Amino acid sequence: MKILLDIDEIPKYWYNILADLPKVLPPPLNPQTKTPVNPDDLKRIFVEECVKQEVSTERYIKIPEEIREVYIKAGRPTPLQRATKLEEILGTPAKIFFKREDVSPTGSHKTNTAIAQAYYAHKEGVERLTTETGAGQWGSALAFSAAMFNLKVTIYMTRSSYLQKPYRKILMELFGAEIFPSPSNNTLIGKKFLKKDPNHPGSLGIAISEALEDCLTHENTKYCLGSVLNHVLLHQTVIGLETKKQFEKIDEYPDIVIGCVGGGSNFAGISYPFLHDKIKKNTETEFIAAEPTAVPSLTKGVYAYDYGDTGEMTPLLKMFTIGHTYRPPPIHAGGLRYHGAAPSLSLLVKEGLVRVRAYGQLDVFEAAKLFAKSEGLVPAPETAHAVKAAIDEAIKAKKEGKKKVILFNFSGHGFFDLQAYREHLEGKLTNYNLVEDKIMESVKTVISDL
Repeated sequence: MKILLDIDEIPKYWYNILADLPKVLPPPLNPQTKTPVNPDDLKRIFVEECVKQEVSTERYIKIPEEIREVYIKAGRPTPLQRATKLEEILGTPAKIFFKREDVSPTGSHKTNTAIAQAYYAHKEGVERLTTETGAGQWGSALAFSAAMFNLKVTIYMTRSSYLQKPYRKILMELFGAEIFPSPSNNTLIGKKFLKKDPNHPGSLGIAISEALEDCLTHENTKYCLGSVLNHVLLHQTVIGLETKKQFEKIDEYPDIVIGCVGGGSNFAGISYPFLHDKIKKNTETEFIAAEPTAVPSLTKGVYAYDYGDTGEMTPLLKMFTIGHTYRPPPIHAGGLRYHGAAPSLSLLVKEGLVRVRAYGQLDVFEAAKLFAKSEGLVPAPETAHAVKAAIDEAIKAKKEGKKKVILFNFSGHGFFDLQAYREHLEGKLTNYNLVEDKIMESVKTVISDL
């Protein structure tokens, strides 16, 4: 029921899918010239080593021992667990496995890249980091990691989550972070959005813009991103690499790999090492990315160049997007309220290697409720999207009479989301499905302007 690894089995290398993509990844573009961005220009924003990893096409990149040591402190290697009680309730012949990324000090997978980025910033002599956060998993992970390497950190938290999840804010403050609700009065971009709407719920796109502005207007400060970019997804592959070792111990291999998607970091973390096998060895594993119907970048978006942020400060990225001007509804899965998806994941979806599902908030919380009753673990609302997809696949396997091996990333716990669960139990949640017109308007803006 639980497959464990020894500490010395923590991966010594990250896997870089850029070496194996079926097509060359379209480069980021300068918004003014529409020419590829010079990587050296990114060094004012990002730590130099992260820029090198961003453009690297080496298949495996060595993990420094100092990072592996903090990985141990942060709970690696994490367990691979089988959902036997859930299987029993569903009456499915499928075996359902989930990777326990909730066991980190901050309760999610986000520490895998936060530790790496903080370490490289420390080695470079950086004093302060800035970043955004949606529901707070990434913000708390970077706050923890900054504390491990004696760095200051300023975090812009989307206003809806800032109000919905006060305990995430407290956790970040306990690690020494400075927190602002986004949009905030701390930046020119934040003031611009607050002037239009003093009660703006915020979005990851706006929070990214604020964190970038803060970085660019202060000395010895670098910006850290929790998803989307290549180096971030690279660091997360410790999840899938560990999982492959764990399956080897029990002589199993997944038929289906599932992760939820906002920007794409936890999906990439669990799936990219297995996608390597599909691309290079022609394995038959299926890959499913689960996203919210309220922010359906992969299911309703266009594959086009768009800004990575709402304030139009980033380079243009080729990705599936519903438009950087789209205002996401205040769903409780704050980490999935992003208008685009990682360029590498977008390419894999475009090439048909990854399938996509979109779920409404009510269906997702019902799946999470079933998982909590069967396995005794409360998923984060983001993670609950992957739970829902896994349950659907298990039911499908029952109907077809097939003994599938299903794997999903249990990317975070929901202990800081109990107010959302309370609202669900009291029948106060809504699906936020009726956003088609707003999405189409935003998508049209992308096509006409960019």
